[in-house]
Amino acid sequence: MLYYLSLFKDDISFLNIFNYITFRTGGAIVTAFFLSLLLGPSLVSRLRALKIQQIERQYGPASHLAKNGTPTMGGLLILISLLVSVFFWARLDNAYIGLMLFTTVCLAFAGILDDYTKLIKHNPEGIASSVKLTIQLITAVGVVGYLAFNPPNGEYTTSLIIPYMSKTFINLSVFYFAFSMLVIVGSSNATNLTDGLDGLASGCMVFAAVAYAVFAYLAGNINFAEYLKIIYVPGAGEITVFLGALIGACLGFLWFNAYPASVFMGDTSSLFLGGVLGTAALCVKQELLLPIAGGIFVIETVSVMLQMTYFKVTHGKRLFKMAPIHHHFELSGVPESKVIVRFWIMGAMLMLLSLASLKIR
Repeated sequence: MLYYLSLFKDDISFLNIFNYITFRTGGAIVTAFFLSLLLGPSLVSRLRALKIQQIERQYGPASHLAKNGTPTMGGLLILISLLVSVFFWARLDNAYIGLMLFTTVCLAFAGILDDYTKLIKHNPEGIASSVKLTIQLITAVGVVGYLAFNPPNGEYTTSLIIPYMSKTFINLSVFYFAFSMLVIVGSSNATNLTDGLDGLASGCMVFAAVAYAVFAYLAGNINFAEYLKIIYVPGAGEITVFLGALIGACLGFLWFNAYPASVFMGDTSSLFLGGVLGTAALCVKQELLLPIAGGIFVIETVSVMLQMTYFKVTHGKRLFKMAPIHHHFELSGVPESKVIVRFWIMGAMLMLLSLASLKIR
């Protein structure tokens, strides 16, 4: 909304500052962060009063039983802070902002419905997996369908740019659309699986979002895109503002979610955080860097897949002490706080590795 103040720059010159993506991104980060700090205490108190609390299942790590009674569904704090900040700082007439908001609202609905079923309806299994997957698929179809008719760059509609190589592409043809849906659904579920330790998912999301905020800004600037030999995507720079709001919201939530957590995010935001990241990757045509920038989420997901496969093949044996893999390290004697910080460090290194692709070509 504040962007439109720049339309009056001829009358009041300093209003031109609202035209700059970098300024509005900074504003979005700060707004979302401080809004989270402002709303956090009252939201946590309200969740505690309503007894919307964590219930650890018996098959989780025994040390997590102490978390019983901690308020959850705190992802509402991320969601509210994000949406308010985007409303103030982003160009709402930008198609990519519309797609990001569509993904956020749809997947947040799935997460809220799941948390509501678990915590208020007292069904520990939450909504049926088929219902959750259906909502994710509908979201993916909406995003991919729009991008099919309004591609970020018509020359590369169904092509993937190969990271760390100069102007090297793979054309997936019609299979690109199935691949794109997998990116959104897979990213959503991967973040959901990572949300198992205090501050783990929100902290790692900050690093991945920073990487894609940089990609979006550069892809949306024709001069930078040509110089760095990446795909130019007109209007993609506005995604930077959205991701800035997401970064600020996650940092603000982390203030309360850091170990030992005062509140947990629940599925309310863990589902949409990953979906938004996947949507951003598709919009800026940097799909193959997602497993690197979001490498922690990939590792967590693969650990679950390996555990399930190994369990079936060996008729009951386990590859890890528990999956996702962060629980394996806990059960191996590594303190939870140390596991979290080490995963953050890995997330930061993976962010830098993905950004290095801009020069390693």
